[in-house]
Amino acid sequence: MPRVFVPVPLQHLTGGTADVVVEGKTVRSVLESLDVAFPGVGDHLRNGDGLRPGLAVAVDGNMSSQGLLQKVREDSEVHFVAAIGGG
Repeated sequence: MPRVFVPVPLQHLTGGTADVVVEGKTVRSVLESLDVAFPGVGDHLRNGDGLRPGLAVAVDGNMSSQGLLQKVREDSEVHFVAAIGGG
């Protein structure tokens, strides 16, 4: 099952756990599983049908432009990170 690295500001919702293993084949389903296991986490990461503004997701070290639709493998690592803008 995919391993999710929980951002430090949300670790109070996971009992201080920095990474958790949940089911899912897409970032969306991983996020849904994470929210079932730790109610409230999804509200901090999701905004309607997408990620909250200012957040990005990396799957297996690659930043995803597909957001919640990004495919996730059984052995994937998923990181939610602050999006970096610039120009």
